[in-house]
Amino acid sequence: MIQRACHSAQLLATKCSQRWIPRYIHTTPLVNLDQRWREKQGLPMNPNASGVLTDAADYTYLDGRPTPYGTRQQNRILKQKEVAETIICLSKEIDFAVERHEQLKMDEEDRKRKILANKLKPKGVLLLRKGSK
Repeated sequence: MIQRACHSAQLLATKCSQRWIPRYIHTTPLVNLDQRWREKQGLPMNPNASGVLTDAADYTYLDGRPTPYGTRQQNRILKQKEVAETIICLSKEIDFAVERHEQLKMDEEDRKRKILANKLKPKGVLLLRKGSK
């Protein structure tokens, strides 16, 4: 590691001696920007993610023909369709799980009811006393 650091320092020195000036790279992430204003206004964190400029066509024909989609717009449409299909599939799974849970609860209650109905009943004198009351 030390050898690599020395090698990169020598390389930098030779580059600087050849009148090559390194550019300073800022490593501060953009997340540090104050995004609370956008959140309070109900705006998305990335303003370029959707909107008129990204979703609408770049141009239109004067005779009314439909404008073909751009490459990225077509990709966005396909991705949104995939997401919609995934949402529909997952919501169907949730509905099935809820119905199955209800059915299992009803089956368990029926099983308990049958067990209670099939228990031993009083016989003889106890049955006669219970029937007379």
